[in-house]
Amino acid sequence: MRLVIQRVSRASCTIDNKVTGEIGNGFMVLVGLTHSDDEKIVKKMAEKMSKLRIFEDENGKINRSIYDAGGDVLSISQFTLYADCKKGNRPSFDKAMPGNLSSGLYDYFNECLRGLGLKVETGIFGADMKIDLCNDGPITIILDSEEL
Repeated sequence: MRLVIQRVSRASCTIDNKVTGEIGNGFMVLVGLTHSDDEKIVKKMAEKMSKLRIFEDENGKINRSIYDAGGDVLSISQFTLYADCKKGNRPSFDKAMPGNLSSGLYDYFNECLRGLGLKVETGIFGADMKIDLCNDGPITIILDSEEL
């Protein structure tokens, strides 16, 4: 599982000119799943992400969690996080979990975050989404389950 987490001052997802998810301060997270992912990995990644301390404290140090900052999450499914560009110029997505399997795990990831007390907004799995955000910092963190 791969997560690309951006600390944002605002973020939204629009599909067919309709906003499906919108947050102010918090994380805009792209969520990619691969064949070996399961509920255990997804839960562990949700817990790790929720504990990241990447918001500034009163002294300007990056030392506060999303809870401390009162932030929310915009979660977007993103199979392209498993693009393989080793051969040629057209990426292969063979390492990405097929949509019929990953949809349920993506939903479970969002349920885990909600269970951890976070407000979670989403796009629509598999839709053509337009994401608008203001990366705050900018701060972008990549979490890969293979590195935990």
